[in-house]
Amino acid sequence: MSDEINIQFTRFSAFYSPLIATIAGGFLRDEGLTPRHSIAPLGKSAIEGVAAGTVHVCQSAPSQGFGPLEKGQTPPAVHFAQINEMDGFFLTGRAPDPGFAWDKLEGKRVLVDHGGQPLAMFKYACHKRGLDFAAIQAVNVPSDQMDAAFRRGEGDYIHQQGPAPQQLEHDRVGHVVASVGQAIGPLAFSSLAAGSCAPIARRARGCWPPPPPRLRRRRPRSSRRSTPPC
Repeated sequence: MSDEINIQFTRFSAFYSPLIATIAGGFLRDEGLTPRHSIAPLGKSAIEGVAAGTVHVCQSAPSQGFGPLEKGQTPPAVHFAQINEMDGFFLTGRAPDPGFAWDKLEGKRVLVDHGGQPLAMFKYACHKRGLDFAAIQAVNVPSDQMDAAFRRGEGDYIHQQGPAPQQLEHDRVGHVVASVGQAIGPLAFSSLAAGSCAPIARRARGCWPPPPPRLRRRRPRSSRRSTPPC
């Protein structure tokens, strides 16, 4: 007999391979858990599924708490396990540039992912590299349309999560010139989150959604023997 656990991705990418491998590699089944995964609808965060009670655990980012905290509110979820410890976004230009420096973005049209965590980290990378974010022409294109826009000739650079930049390079549409992760260094980028009162988030009882019974009894072996965060 197994318990079903609903896991939702905010974005689905090879960047989240530690979580994908945990599901596909049978680690959860070894614990008597039947994983069911889904992807959050475009424009929504998986955190909303946790808050609505339709998701037990989700892939998200610490930035989901920025909005509530700025309003003096408690974030709706607790992040309890790290997936990635580095920003997985890259900058792709139109031509090879082995000597790329961030100040080359000044005055250029850059398709910047305006998602909460990606945008905050891109701005921080600019700051770390001595570039005023306001000095670039940041183009806001919906994330699901950015790749096609760049392929059509829009923008001088594009800011995307791997492996999309590598695919552009493979297709000879662009050339990866910089890693945002390398510009910033290690940080809390993406993680697993659950309801703020869920036992899996080390809170006792009485919250919705209730996790599968096995998650209330002990920490799964799968979390102890899975691969380290990327």
